[in-house]
Parts: sequence; C-alpha cells; structure tokens
Amino acid sequence: MNMSLPRIENGSRRDFLRGAVQAAGGLTLAIYLPGTQAAEPPAAAPEFEPNAFVRIGADGVVTVIAKHVEMGQGAYTGLATLVAEELDAAWAQVRVEGAPADAGRYNNLAFGPFQGTGGSTAIANSWEQLRKAGASARAMLVSAAAAQWQVPAGEIGVSEGVVSHGARKASFGELAPAAALLPVPAGVPLKSAQDFKLIGKQAPRKDSADKVNGRAQFTQDLHLPGMLTAVVAHPPRFGATVKSFDATKAKAVKGVVNVVRIPTGVAVLAQDTWSAKKGRDALKIVWDESKAFKLGSEEILARYRTLARQPGLVAHNSGDADAALARSGRVLRASYDFPYLAHAAMEPLNCVVRIGDNECELWYGAQFQSIDQSSVAALLGLPPEKVKINMLYAGGSFGRRASKDADYVLEAVHIAKASKSRAPVKMVWLREDDMKGAYYRPAFHHALEASLGEDGRPTAWRHRLAGQSILAGTVFGGMIKDGIDAVSVEGAANLPYGIPAMRVELHSPSDIPVPVHWWRSVGSTHTAYSTETFIDELANSAGQDPVAYRLALLDQHPRHAGVLKLAAEKAGWGQPLAVGANGARRGRGVAVHEAFGSYVAEVAEVTVSADGSFSVDRVVCAVDCGIVVNPDVVRAQVEGGVGFALSAALHGAITLKDGAVEQSNFHDYAPIRITEMPRVEVHIMPSAEKPTGIGEPGVPPLAPALANALAAATGKRVRSLPIRTEELKA
Repeated sequence: MNMSLPRIENGSRRDFLRGAVQAAGGLTLAIYLPGTQAAEPPAAAPEFEPNAFVRIGADGVVTVIAKHVEMGQGAYTGLATLVAEELDAAWAQVRVEGAPADAGRYNNLAFGPFQGTGGSTAIANSWEQLRKAGASARAMLVSAAAAQWQVPAGEIGVSEGVVSHGARKASFGELAPAAALLPVPAGVPLKSAQDFKLIGKQAPRKDSADKVNGRAQFTQDLHLPGMLTAVVAHPPRFGATVKSFDATKAKAVKGVVNVVRIPTGVAVLAQDTWSAKKGRDALKIVWDESKAFKLGSEEILARYRTLARQPGLVAHNSGDADAALARSGRVLRASYDFPYLAHAAMEPLNCVVRIGDNECELWYGAQFQSIDQSSVAALLGLPPEKVKINMLYAGGSFGRRASKDADYVLEAVHIAKASKSRAPVKMVWLREDDMKGAYYRPAFHHALEASLGEDGRPTAWRHRLAGQSILAGTVFGGMIKDGIDAVSVEGAANLPYGIPAMRVELHSPSDIPVPVHWWRSVGSTHTAYSTETFIDELANSAGQDPVAYRLALLDQHPRHAGVLKLAAEKAGWGQPLAVGANGARRGRGVAVHEAFGSYVAEVAEVTVSADGSFSVDRVVCAVDCGIVVNPDVVRAQVEGGVGFALSAALHGAITLKDGAVEQSNFHDYAPIRITEMPRVEVHIMPSAEKPTGIGEPGVPPLAPALANALAAATGKRVRSLPIRTEELKA
C-alpha cells in the first residue's frame, strides 16, 4: 500500500444523496423500484423507496454510486457500464463512488433487505436496477432539453454525453439543473441487446488507473488527524482467552500510546504500525487454555472418515441408491480429503474507527455492510443509522471480508471503545494474524460409491460428506433446512448427471471450534473436485472417453454440455499431445461445473517427470455466464480463478498441531509463482440469458481438471489436496 498518498479529510458523506439541487447545479437521481419498503418517501412517489445510483454534476461528470465493494473483481466497471449504457454517457465522463451503508436503498436484490457483496451477485442483481437508473436519468435530461428547446422529446438524441436536436446541442452538465427539478419517470424503456454500445464491449476498468498512479484509497492509505494504529495479540489456540498480561515493556516502546484488553486478545495502540507491532512483541501474556481446542488436522480428518462410514442427514435422494449399490456386481469407491484453506488476500484485514458523540464512523473495504452496521450499533448501543460506513477499495477478499459476525470490524470498534480516547483508531492485522487467527475454508472428507451398468453408465451414486457447517450459529442459520447446510453440499446435491438413483448425505459436527467461512466458490471448492474426478474414474473404468461419457449423462443440461463441448473443441480434445522431453509423460484432463448460475468447463494439460514433479502447461476454459457486460473482466476473473485454484491445488493447506495453526506467512502457505502459472485461454459462450456470476465460477473446475490430467499421464488418482509429487513418481 502507498503510505504517502494525500489524506482523506474526516468528513461524512451521509448527506450526499439528499436528492436536492446542489450549489453547483448538479443532479442527484433517485429511482423508484417496486418491491421496496419506503422510509421517508418522497412526495413525488410515496409508494416507492428511492434507490440513488446516479449523480450528474455541472461539470458533466457522471458519478455512479456503487452498492458493491470493488475488491479487484471489476464490480465498479460493470456497474458503471450498466448505467452508462442506458444513459448514453461517454465512458470517459463516468466516475464511480462507493455507497454508504443503507440497506433501504442499497440492498443486494439477491439477498433481500440486506446490503452486501457476495455470491458473485454484483452484476446479476444490478442488471435491471442500474440500467433503469441510467435510463431514467437519460429521460429526465431529454425532457429538460425538450422543454428548453420547445421540441418533442422523441426527436431528441443522446450520444456520448451530449443531448442534441438538429444543430442544437447541450452537455449533461448544462441540462442537469433543469433535469433535477423534474419528476422521476416511471416505466422507462430499456435498450434491446442489438442497440448496446458499451455492454458486451471491452472498456477500460474504472479502478485500474487510480491503482496504478496511487490515487486509489485502501484502508491502509487512510490517515485521519490524531489517528492511532492498533495491532492485536490473539490467542495461539482457538478457544483460549487472556488470563493476565504485563504491558510494562510494551509501553516502553517508543511510539506506543496505550495497551488495552479486548474480547479477542490484547491490543497495542501506537503512532504507527511498526511501533504497535514492536509493542505487541514486548507484551507478556498468560493465556488461559482450559477451554482451548487441541486437536490436530489428521485427528479431525480421521474423525470425519469415521463419520462418513455411517449414514448422514439426507441432502438429496432420488431412486434407491442403497439397494442398487447392494445388488450391483460392479461398484467403484473413492474417498477424498480436503484441508482447511486460508483466504490469503493481498490486503490483510483492517478497519478505521472513529467513535463520537452518539455516533460511530468507519472506513474500510466493507463487504457486508448490513451485518457490520447492526453489529457495531449493538455493541455501542446506537441506532444503526448512527453507524456510518465509508466504503473504500479492498485489496482482495475471496469471501473473508464478508464476515458472518463482523468479527474484525467489531474488534476494531472494541479497541477504539476500550482506549477511552476520541482519537480515530486504525486496526491492522499483519500477515501472521491473518494466517493464524483468521477464518478458513472448512476441511472436508468425502466418500463416494457408484455402480455401473452393462453400458458402463452409472446406475447408482452415493456421496457422503463430513465437515463443519459455515452457516450454523450465524445470522444465515435460517438457510439450514432439515439440518443440511446448503453451502456444504452445493455441487453435490445438485449433480447434473443423469443417474437413476442418487443419494447425498451430510455430517456436520458442531463441536469443532476452528472458525470456518466462505472461501471463493464455497462448497464447490471441494464438491467439484470429488464429483468430477470420480466421474472421470467411472469413464475410465467403462473404457469410454471422458468428454463423451459426460455428454451422454448431460442430455437434460444443455448449458453444461455447451461449455463442455466448447472447451473440448478449443483444447483439441482427442488430438494427441506432443511427446514430452526425456521421457516425461503428458496428459489432458477435463472438468465441468455450475456455480452461482454460471457454467464453466476447463481442460488442463500437464507434463509429468519421472520424479513426480510436473508442470501445468495450458488451461482452456469455456464460460457461459449469460449476457457479458465486459468481456475483458470476464476473462480476467476466469484467469484469476485458475491461478487462485491452482495455488490451493499445488500448495494450499492450513494444518493444525495440538490445536495451533502451523502456517504463518507466504513462506509456508505459498501462492503459486509466475513460473507455475499456465497459459490460460478463455472462451465465452454467446448468450441471451441475464448475467450470472463470474467472480467465483472459474475456481471449481481447475483442480479436478488438473487431477484428471495427471491421472491420464500417470494412471494415478489424486484423492487428497494439495497434490503431492511423490504420489506421481513413475
């Protein structure tokens, strides 16, 4: 992070959506959509609650208010495209600003009355909403011009931010004051796809330039007057607490201002991050580990394996899989182990807090504003509207900042409250804090069985999973139905293959306190691996081509089949691979999976040496994510998903020993290096369907495609991750 950037002034943006004409003569547009509840409804349309997404200044700058955080996934660019398309604005005149915490206006339509970014929903839930915002603004500008020029509105054109009628022309900025006095039109028509000028075209990202030139503001860049920086000493084991501590040496460190005890540990406040870290290192803490968790990773997985030998809660049942398996003479079995995984985003967790008189203001890369706002309000005894959240850029998240219980935000507020100071506080997690004390993708064990008929196709399929629930005990607990955490079995309970009898069962032990959380593509991170490598084994046992085998079972799922065919075609499936040098073995593998409404197939090509070391040479991806708003962003997200998934497949594992996390930084929780990154080709399926998610769906197919390629090259199946080269030796 650039620490020498201009400071953000300690001003509030809470009044920026008043909807009135500003002194500069600008226009703030509120659009009214059905299905929302009104709070202080405007007189013009009392039955609708305003959703303010567009602001046009006298200088002609169009500001799009983004309700979704920009954490590298391209949300700002996509949301701005939707508005600019219908507004007919010039792309260069469009800016993007993060929305405040206000679920009444900025709720995620996929989540209900809840503001947040997640589930690859940013574009999907905004598709019509922001296009209507742009179209409404355009109609108001046209009406203003029609009134001034005394011509019919239907004869007026708009292009590249200029409104025109014959020789008459006016910019958005010139018309904004008059447009601001007009009522917001209802039922504005939207463009047909054939008329799109920006949607579906490549346009420069709205965040790239600022991130390159240093103007982008991340939490670490923020410096408020008198601000202190806090670093926290967390317990070495989950469930441990502070018994006592001695802060004498910590307070002697130059720059240290205060040391306070909070529910999650002991915080050191200092003039800067380095002083706070040195002060934390000097603390003498006695931990109470009487209730600490002390099992190791292998003991946890051993327990899961035992559970998977017993029937679990039924997540899916069609036909009689148990009976079909019992009477079959040809049954294949496989079991899989998946470790805990860290999110390891480039920017560790952080948050700036200022507690004032009957108010609290925060600055950070906010992902779940509704949970954070209500949690902070409850802690401080404030009404939620008195908790102001300023949304900054986030340097990655992969799910971590979408905290189910506002853990890191509450920690920052606890520090500010305990310090009994009016000084703003910036809480900073160092990489080691993020790695050792964070929330993880759950560890899981899978056990699969399938019977094959005379034609080699599966006649029955039984899948048992054992692992911690992400949703249990959270505000999302209502999503658990009949004991089944839907995100634990997604990708397994909805397996698309046409199998006559299928049964999926789940064990979710509730007495393991390792904190777990959604991780990029959530349950599909492990279900896609087990199902797609196992279906590959079935094809191999049947002596059939893996692509043809899958296609025969996907006759009821054309979008799965479509991306599978496209990926296979572009990869040259069926054509022999070039012979490897020095006896190296070559292999090609495939996997297809649906996640967040999008369909992705990937083909991986590998070269394996005699000692088991291997390279991933090429990955060919086919994507069906509905209408594409920005093809370059789609390609970037799929390419990034491949790299993210490959890091986990090759190196990723959070392991526990006696209850303590063994990894601490990138030296022992390694991302892939540039030399390990394959050539990635992304092919996008044309579609007329509404947009679906793209931030996560590229992740699940990579690891199974890679494992299937390794099996094709070596004949050896990889049934635990990360992949160990010793298992692949000739």
